[in-house]
Amino acid sequence: MPNPFTLGVASGEPLPDGVILWTRLTGLSRAADVQWQVAEDDRFAKVIRQGVARAQPAWAHSVHVKVEGLRAATDYFYRFRSGGELSPAGRTRTAPGPTSTQPVRFAAANCQRFEHGWYTAYRHLADERPDVVFHLGDYIYEYARPAHGVRRVDPADETTTLAGYRARYASYRSDPDLRAAHAAAPWVPVWDDHEVMDNYHGRGDGSDRFLRRRAAAYQAYYEHMPLRVRPRDGGLQMYRRRTYGVIADFMALDVRQFRGPATMLGAEQEAWLLARLAATPVRWRVLVQSLFFTRRFVPGPAPNLRKESWDGQPEQRARLLAAVPQNLVVLSGDVHNAWAGDIVTGAGVTVGAEFVGSAITSNPPVTDGPGVLAANPHLRYFDAHRGYLSGTASATDFRVAFRGVDHVDRKGAPVRTLAEFVTEGRGIRRVDV
Repeated sequence: MPNPFTLGVASGEPLPDGVILWTRLTGLSRAADVQWQVAEDDRFAKVIRQGVARAQPAWAHSVHVKVEGLRAATDYFYRFRSGGELSPAGRTRTAPGPTSTQPVRFAAANCQRFEHGWYTAYRHLADERPDVVFHLGDYIYEYARPAHGVRRVDPADETTTLAGYRARYASYRSDPDLRAAHAAAPWVPVWDDHEVMDNYHGRGDGSDRFLRRRAAAYQAYYEHMPLRVRPRDGGLQMYRRRTYGVIADFMALDVRQFRGPATMLGAEQEAWLLARLAATPVRWRVLVQSLFFTRRFVPGPAPNLRKESWDGQPEQRARLLAAVPQNLVVLSGDVHNAWAGDIVTGAGVTVGAEFVGSAITSNPPVTDGPGVLAANPHLRYFDAHRGYLSGTASATDFRVAFRGVDHVDRKGAPVRTLAEFVTEGRGIRRVDV
């Protein structure tokens, strides 16, 4: 049969003793067996785990293999075979053990509208081979195909059905640089709104029509991501933590599914997060989520605070900040520009730092960066390049480099470090690069 591995391979959700391996077969109508292997070397001379998974049509022939019994903080290589065809090989890495003080090398990316450009930044991210990649949302965009774009996405119409969302993910996964980034390191993704519909909150208008659409979008998201948990009853459990020794607790948040008029997270997720923030013994408490977290006053006509961000839920944000006296880091996306700043409580106490990734490709809005910086002294940096975050969390500090490319309307842009910042537990300072 034709090569069924056109969408590539991926791994994710790393634990000290295991990971999830992913692929999705294409060109099939019936269920098929998929052999998988995990090796200690990229030539697969030392295969240590192997088995057979079943790719089912009900799940778009996606495969999610839970591999256990691995060594902590170790690189492994994996691949799949089906119908006589062999997949590309991927590299993954387990998390360190609970007492490890080993630094964590990570990358974070977000906002990758296919029509807006080439995923060159992902090729550079893959070359860095981080320990883990966090995706901060807007993996796809549900919009209809525009009249003009750098390249053409399928299907042409707005995605509202399971078939449409599946086709849209497949269109995005046709990009070799995105496939390379998935194959280079394990991913821990969170979603934002465009995986379903622009600016949706919770159950939307509550109609059966919207809930069917949301359920279809959630299923397609699962089918294309290396997640541990399947959708259930129209929902998908997305908030969770991934702990790296005593260095960092990465708490992945869901700011869409449970959102309501007076809450960003919902009561259950907030209670989970507050308990974890209070109890975790690690050096860094890291919120991995999609929306601008700290206050951002925008000069000009009202409204001057963007209610779609955490500025729309100041009471809930204040409760979270009250639980963290210092060593808080927030990784955010959504706004298609890069920002960095201090996180300051209502009482004027600096408790942490926020780093906002710009976008892999999505076009930036017109923004008066200098004006916003002047109106918000706690914000220290603005930039409009496309790119990603590259960072290291250690026992002494938390460093983040803003990596950018000069163009995405054509292939081959080199990458460079635009700025680098470090925090030792409260505010940030810029590092010469």
